[in-house]
Amino acid sequence: MKNVLFRWFDSDVGHSFRTSPVAVTAAVIAFVCIFCSVFAGWVAPHNPFDLASLELGDARLPPAWSEGGSSKYLLGTDDQGRDILSALIYGARISLVVGVVSVILSVAVGVLLGLLAGFLGGWLDAFLMRLCDVMLSFPPILVALLIAGVGRALFPNAHESLAFGVLIISISLTGWVQYARTVRGSTLVERSKEYVQAARVTGVAPLRIMLRHVLPNVTGPVLVLATIQVATAIITEATLSFLGVGVPPTSPSLGTLIRVGNDYLFSGEWWITVFPGAMLVLIALSVNLLGDWLRDALNPRLR
Repeated sequence: MKNVLFRWFDSDVGHSFRTSPVAVTAAVIAFVCIFCSVFAGWVAPHNPFDLASLELGDARLPPAWSEGGSSKYLLGTDDQGRDILSALIYGARISLVVGVVSVILSVAVGVLLGLLAGFLGGWLDAFLMRLCDVMLSFPPILVALLIAGVGRALFPNAHESLAFGVLIISISLTGWVQYARTVRGSTLVERSKEYVQAARVTGVAPLRIMLRHVLPNVTGPVLVLATIQVATAIITEATLSFLGVGVPPTSPSLGTLIRVGNDYLFSGEWWITVFPGAMLVLIALSVNLLGDWLRDALNPRLR
């Protein structure tokens, strides 16, 4: 593991990372957010989901540095007396899980369909590309809103895991299209190269050629696109939760916290919605900056 890490730091991509202050800063911010989210039970000062520990008398307290604030709650409390900082850490974990899992699902479906369309061609290529055109004609947030709303209507008393599954599928339903088109374009270029022709002549099966020869050479654009799409998926999840069709209310994400705080924004309790909004912007911005750096690092023409 150490040798792999050292080799990566000595590579061109590692050198590009070390010499880019923006990439290093974005990576540090993303790492801190992910670490706090994964180990929320140990990092968070309070458990916002423990109803027995909530005190309604501490509801809507301002941040600790403001008049009337308490050092017990660094960023203040919401309308139920939950610690905002702890709610942010737990809410970010839910947003990150939904965003990452939906992107993984989109990548798996999009890469597979893109490889088949680009390598096999013919009627399968035409059908899949027309399907992509149809999917791109609908706004992604509208499709996600429709699927999530229908899923909640069909399963009103569903378990939380099913609700998360419906949300992830609704976000992934339109996300695979960009991967399919990207991989198809790269596959069309790779399948005409000499190493693919040599593999065909030696009798290598088409599936093995796609997986062992073509796929490793088309993963660069996919990694860049997936990094950027994580931020998009997180924002989409926050939008759906803000509209009330996202994650269950018992497991609030950043979008749910923003929606709850929006009711108190003009009554003076600005911290209830400003801090979740700032956390969402910070995560999305850091991931997008990492995606921009990765695009430049993997493309020699942009260096």
